[in-house]
Amino acid sequence: MDKLTAMRVFSQIAVTGSFSATAEQMALSRAMVSRYVSELEEWLNQRLLQRTTRNVTLTAAGEQFLQRCEQILALTDETLEAATMPDSELRGQLRLACSATFAYSQLASAIADFQSLHPGLNIDMNVSDASINLIDARIDLAIRISNTPDPMLIARRLASCASVLVASPAYLEKYGIPESPDSLVNHRCMSHATTGKYLWQFTRANQVSKVEIHSHFSANDAAVLLHAALAGGGITLQPSYLANCYIAAGTLVPLLTEWSVPKLEINALYPSRHHLPMRVRKFLDFLVVRFESEPW
Repeated sequence: MDKLTAMRVFSQIAVTGSFSATAEQMALSRAMVSRYVSELEEWLNQRLLQRTTRNVTLTAAGEQFLQRCEQILALTDETLEAATMPDSELRGQLRLACSATFAYSQLASAIADFQSLHPGLNIDMNVSDASINLIDARIDLAIRISNTPDPMLIARRLASCASVLVASPAYLEKYGIPESPDSLVNHRCMSHATTGKYLWQFTRANQVSKVEIHSHFSANDAAVLLHAALAGGGITLQPSYLANCYIAAGTLVPLLTEWSVPKLEINALYPSRHHLPMRVRKFLDFLVVRFESEPW
């Protein structure tokens, strides 16, 4: 039995949850996929998969073996890449996780540029603001915006995330321009559901102003609030990486510009420094260079 191929088949089944889908993706017959799994289970003397008529799931032993498999496969791929391919060329699959707003406004173009340099690399991205277990979800790298990253993960800073208070010209013409943070209580404010939903903090020199706002509309995605602001729905705090192009176009107006709000950090998170695949390291280095000047 080709154990490495068997491990690749098993790892792919864990992703697809299907023998047939795995066979199609790996250009194998379904019988061959089944044979690889059976031989793995016989070799290990353990059942790795639970099979039903509807789906395929990992057993407890399968979960443990999957982690070992992926470490072995990643190290194997990295060794082969280093030995047989030019330093600039990458291949294999890179699994990412990122919030929707940052993914479409910044990361999608970064991925396109990176893949133009490495056309042999496949990238799969989980787009969600929800916190997920990177190991269980088999995520190589997650991009998160927070000042308190998961202490169980390795964090590498990519950039700062500044925020700007904005509203549309139509809203300001109808409701007026707020002159101070305190005056926001008289305005229609829209807030992020998980960050500053009811309390906004502003700083000017040594002066700090904390404002309890009444949020008439909240959402767990900044882009939703941005488009509501563009439609004249109210005032909202937006990440500068998302709002700056609208400000430049004049469709959003920055407010209380002499005041600042606390910045967040944009971090790349990954489970371990050990056996980090070359494709993960290269993509991480690429993002650090791309975002180090904070173009937004």
